[in-house]
Amino acid sequence: MSRIILETRSLTKHYGGVHALDDANFTLMDGEHVAVVGDNGAGKSTFVRQITGVEQKTAGQIFFDGAEVNHSGPLEARESGIETVFQTLALADDLDVPSNLYLGREIIKFNLGPFSILDRKEMKARTMEALQRTAVKIPNVDNPIRNMSGGQRQCVAIARAAAFASKLIIMDEPTAALGVQETAQVENIIKGLKARGVPMILVSHNLRQVFDLVDRIVVFRRGRIVASLKREETDGNDIVSYITGVKGNAEGAVA
Repeated sequence: MSRIILETRSLTKHYGGVHALDDANFTLMDGEHVAVVGDNGAGKSTFVRQITGVEQKTAGQIFFDGAEVNHSGPLEARESGIETVFQTLALADDLDVPSNLYLGREIIKFNLGPFSILDRKEMKARTMEALQRTAVKIPNVDNPIRNMSGGQRQCVAIARAAAFASKLIIMDEPTAALGVQETAQVENIIKGLKARGVPMILVSHNLRQVFDLVDRIVVFRRGRIVASLKREETDGNDIVSYITGVKGNAEGAVA
């Protein structure tokens, strides 16, 4: 039987008088892929920012891998096993692919304090392994990120998350700015993660993509979770009805 890898209880975030997230109860099972959907301003990204420590919650509890957590920032969340691909990607434009994959976790060849020498050969070898494992194709990994296409940059960010995610990957609109071919490549990476049993939260506006990739769909509306539906038990029209408020209400919604 699968265990719960992530759970939020009454998770709430207020910005002054604005209730961006209210009483969000959410669970994610180990190995499960769940989509978080909703209109702009529905609370999806706010929800992700609380889990990843980008922002601090107003109220509620977050449990990860069996223990209550209060991540002080994304680095602490990452160290606990949560890897996130944000819309901004958080890549260093002037660095090559291995340097970006190992940014903040560089492999040291000789530890001489501030004059330490990086093991660039080892980082490159491990980068090639990570790209192969995630089926990411980058023609030249020595190229600075700024010289790459939007699709290649996105794939580098995803490969970095996939390479180091020990417990959970969160992707926030990973294909929003990509073309058809690049989107297909990212979706193949996500399918590979599913095959490897890596649990994932996918924030997306693309319902076709959602139905192709996930096990369950959680709908946010006006800062609240209004539905949690198994993919095979719903359809696009049903989801849109929840997003627009034609169906469902915050009270009684179970996530």
